[in-house]
Amino acid sequence: MKIILPLVLFLITTSAIDAQSVRARDLGIPLDGTPGDLNAITDVRGVEVGQVTLISGEGKLIVGKGPVRTGVTAVLPRGKKYDPVFAGWYTLNGNGEMTGTTWVEESGFLEGPIMITNTHSVGVVRDAAIEWEYNKNYFDPLPDEPDVFWALPVVAETYDGDLNDINGFHVKKEHVFEALDNAKSGKVDEGSVGGGTGMVCHDFKGGIGTSSRKVTIDSKVYTLGVLVQANYGIRRTFMVAGVPVGKEITDLMPEIDPMKKEEDRGSIIVIVATDAPLLPHQLKRLARRVPLGIGRMGGYAGNSSGDIFIAFSTANPGAANREVNQNLLMIPNENMSPLFEATVQATEESILNALVAAKDMTGKNNTKIYALPKDRLIEILKKYNRIK
Repeated sequence: MKIILPLVLFLITTSAIDAQSVRARDLGIPLDGTPGDLNAITDVRGVEVGQVTLISGEGKLIVGKGPVRTGVTAVLPRGKKYDPVFAGWYTLNGNGEMTGTTWVEESGFLEGPIMITNTHSVGVVRDAAIEWEYNKNYFDPLPDEPDVFWALPVVAETYDGDLNDINGFHVKKEHVFEALDNAKSGKVDEGSVGGGTGMVCHDFKGGIGTSSRKVTIDSKVYTLGVLVQANYGIRRTFMVAGVPVGKEITDLMPEIDPMKKEEDRGSIIVIVATDAPLLPHQLKRLARRVPLGIGRMGGYAGNSSGDIFIAFSTANPGAANREVNQNLLMIPNENMSPLFEATVQATEESILNALVAAKDMTGKNNTKIYALPKDRLIEILKKYNRIK
């Protein structure tokens, strides 16, 4: 599928990408917890994901023309239905952006989709999200002012300028509309897709990854799902299942000039979704557990890293009704520990899935980022007796 812009870009939606046949679990990596049917954020009923991937050009950077290695990812908590969800957010290191979070913090609600893109496309994605919401009547007008519409979209970013013509502003509002319109439940494509197209993780090719867990609390089974845009970390600290993989694979480093190889200058965005009935302060507690999963992979939130996380619950539908008092369900704080553990586990596996799915990529000025070599990873895990 093509669209015509000042430059011809190949636009790829989730339905057009070849199915990823191998994920972290398929390699035998020991991972704790019980995943859902899809092992994806879309295991949480109602959650939809849409992605648009932009890849074109090669060779020398010409700002405004390419090479282009970027895109946009959309996560809709209740699909195309407007029904705000309780949410909470947290930042580990703030060298990044997630718009709309001051209102999430103040109100306790996430009122629309969550969008993820590259650093310099946050503005256009935010504006396009507002236009999409207005055009789709994705809002609840005030009772006494039916024509009033306003929105503070949640749009997050990580930097893809090592591979992508980031100052060429190739993400357009049509791409945002496409990601939102095509969002669906079911399988989520991973690796170099959507907002994660041009991302680097622990000096390997990174991008989008997802995972889920089933959790039983008081005999009731809940689902928790995670989606990450992984663009953080250095090779030296990279860990898989407790094994220092980064110290074992010291070649295949990014071919970037100039680059400080020992500096963690990337970022990671993490979205946590659950159908467990949690209130905003409890969802913030979930978001605060995300760094433990990143830490298992060897992330340490360097000075130049933007590590920003948001969690939402699809329970308590209709809670944002402005006119009536609400009777709400809430899991007691004393019962939340299984959800904390699930958040850590699913975050770790989501990052691994992003790394396993990604492939080698060459971008602007012939910068090359290598994929994590799966065969070598397996041999290293065998060496440390983590798999047989």
